[in-house]
Amino acid sequence: MEEHNEASLQPPVSSQQAPVPDVKQKSLIREYAESIIIAVLLALVIRTYLVQAFKIPSGSMEDTLAIGDHLLVNKFIYGTKLPFSDKRLLTLRDPRRGDVIVFEYPEDPSKDFIKRVIGTPGDVVEGKDKKVYVNGTPYENPHEIHKEKDIIPKEMNPRDTFGPVKVPPNSYFMMGDNRDRSYDSRFWGFVSRDKIKGLAFIKYWSWDKDKFMPRFRSIGKLIN
Repeated sequence: MEEHNEASLQPPVSSQQAPVPDVKQKSLIREYAESIIIAVLLALVIRTYLVQAFKIPSGSMEDTLAIGDHLLVNKFIYGTKLPFSDKRLLTLRDPRRGDVIVFEYPEDPSKDFIKRVIGTPGDVVEGKDKKVYVNGTPYENPHEIHKEKDIIPKEMNPRDTFGPVKVPPNSYFMMGDNRDRSYDSRFWGFVSRDKIKGLAFIKYWSWDKDKFMPRFRSIGKLIN
């Protein structure tokens, strides 16, 4: 009888208590998974339609942009590009002369280039001994620099003398601010509107690999 009582005094094993930790664990895993999925979707939407980060790999835009500058690019100002289409919605404005934009490199769309808009649709662009003219008027760009003193004849190379060329509809003539060391529209032609990704507007980080330190003065600087 005592043995029976002792046995009956032991806490009964509940068949409903055992699965509780497992249920909580599954609920936690599901919560984390949903949060990660939502975060990824938001990041994709932001990257595709709103803002995207880019890094400067070359010196073609010096001294406006240096190698190691990290930029944010406004992707909606020129209109949100629909997936699998060249159509754009909610366009705030078209690219203007002087805008610094990121676009797909015409000779290899897998690469992104960044240059300044010099000619818009209908403009006539011409270069004469390093001087650029748009519609017959000298184009004054305070950011342009020349690191080579020699003048290359037009017959040899279009770097210093080119054109005149008329910019086709829905196309743009692009040039780097580092004029003597930029591979741009002088060499490979125009950029079509559908290849433009967005307007570069701010540097959020900058790393000087030669000095192995950040360029603190560049961080947060607007691009113009």
